Amino acid sequence: MTTTTSPTPTRRARRHRESSRPLPPPSLAPKRTSRVITTIVLVFVALYFLGPVYWLIVASSKVRSDLLSSPPLMFAGLNWGDNWNALMSWTDGNFPRWVLNSLLYSVAAGVIGTLISVMCGYAIAKYNFPGRRALLAVTMTGLLMPVALLTIPMYVLFQSMGIANTPLAVIIPSMISPFGVFLGQVYADSSVPTELLEAARVDGSSEARTFFTMVLRLLAPAMLTIFLFIFVATWNNILLPLMMISSPELKPVTLGLYGMSTYFSPNKGAMMLGALLGVLPLIVLFLGLQRYWRSGLAAGAVKG
Repeated sequence: MTTTTSPTPTRRARRHRESSRPLPPPSLAPKRTSRVITTIVLVFVALYFLGPVYWLIVASSKVRSDLLSSPPLMFAGLNWGDNWNALMSWTDGNFPRWVLNSLLYSVAAGVIGTLISVMCGYAIAKYNFPGRRALLAVTMTGLLMPVALLTIPMYVLFQSMGIANTPLAVIIPSMISPFGVFLGQVYADSSVPTELLEAARVDGSSEARTFFTMVLRLLAPAMLTIFLFIFVATWNNILLPLMMISSPELKPVTLGLYGMSTYFSPNKGAMMLGALLGVLPLIVLFLGLQRYWRSGLAAGAVKG
């Protein structure tokens, strides 16, 4: 005697939602040819972006001799342990410290820079004050200015202030983001109702209390987007640490790997493993926050 199991209520509810979901009109529904072409293009784009990551995983598992003799996209032996020992030997045990330095610089610059960007963007969007248009124009001009152009002047300034070769020399320039201010202004203009601010003022709430208890919650997806932009830019930056940092124990992972690659005969297997471990925090961060990041990108797309 055979028994059939009925679908769970969750499955039934999901099937009901899918069956009751309105279909697009035939005139707007994509044709089969369009769907096939779109799928092929998306698969090609996915392979294009995931291919280097796969090659990095394969290369990090090979010693120097295997890198030169084996096919580049095929494993020739899982030698991650040997490469890790070589990496720690070449860096004098500083590689984990370099990764932690990168986390410190990126998190500090991301948190402080996000708060500053949102505060500036909110002020530009919701307050009328003398110089508002000039401030917005300066912000837009900052988007067009190359960051490398300011590196040497900032080094001279920090050297005179006595904070060169310190974590502040990397954190302070990294947390200044004209792009973050622009995003904060766009999101505040579209996501924070003016009526809500007026009601809070009528109830006697101060401007600071309104901002920290109400506005920041409305701008949470936007803040996450700005944080990710600043975090990734700080993590990948190499020119600024190269100018500001000279002590080996203060180097970020990008600067440490750059120094390893400048030798005439570097241990390429160890360097590939260092590059893989150096990019893993970014991958984990994006995979963990991608849902909130997507909502943050769309937060300022529709007004009202």
